[in-house]
Amino acid sequence: MLNELRCEACSSDAIALGRDEQQQLLTELNDWQIIERDGIPQLEKHYKFKNFKLAWAFSNQVAELAEEEFHHPTITLEWGKVTVTWWSHSIKGLHQNDFICAAKCDGFIAQ
Repeated sequence: MLNELRCEACSSDAIALGRDEQQQLLTELNDWQIIERDGIPQLEKHYKFKNFKLAWAFSNQVAELAEEEFHHPTITLEWGKVTVTWWSHSIKGLHQNDFICAAKCDGFIAQ
């Protein structure tokens, strides 16, 4: 399972996942989507919460995960909503690390 894996070091010479590999890993996630911004595929999900405080707490969990894995997403915090976007900046695309971190974010909700 993805959420049991750890991120691996991803250097600028790493190879981004192809579309087939992305789609295969996407099947292991719930409600994540691959979107393209400026030609770069990114993995994104919107989480809904009952209030700002719960959304904020979740954002903090994602931030702690990012530091632990040394892999950093875009986190947008709003009242009752958090949007998390993962992609590997160094390769300008998606890596298995992005899917691992996405699965771990979903694990925070399951707790």
